[in-house]
Amino acid sequence: MKKLAFTLLFALVGISSAFAQFEKGKYYLAATTNSGGLSYSKHEKFHFNLGVNGGYMFEDAWMAIAEVGFDYHNSDMQNFYVGAKCRYLIEQNGLFLQAGARFLHGAPNFNDVQITPELGYCFFLNRRLTFEPSLYYDVSLSDFSEKSKFGVKFGLAWLF
Repeated sequence: MKKLAFTLLFALVGISSAFAQFEKGKYYLAATTNSGGLSYSKHEKFHFNLGVNGGYMFEDAWMAIAEVGFDYHNSDMQNFYVGAKCRYLIEQNGLFLQAGARFLHGAPNFNDVQITPELGYCFFLNRRLTFEPSLYYDVSLSDFSEKSKFGVKFGLAWLF
């Protein structure tokens, strides 16, 4: 009986310390990728993406995020992007809902604005490090049918 009580106590402490990371005043730094053919659109065959995100918890469970990154599509299409997002973390289960906008600039003479809704989950690997898989849909405002895409994204984040 004592073993069961201690096990439940440690589980409860572990869960509460993980959710304590969603408090106001925390900072966030992440690296994300959706490489390996994990996205789909009519426009591209091979796709590699690498992004860096930084954020701040401005309220409990609410985070403002800035992002910069690089997209490599085909040999003739590379994009750089900057954007801003807002994330809501559901404290009871680790899910997050995120929405934002980004500006893409690429060669040859390509500019686009995208709306970026996302649904993901925060797996705490330790007290500060999370693994964040998510589903995303990047909606192109310049050419919805050809340049919008959906896929799976993976990230590693550090909360401090």
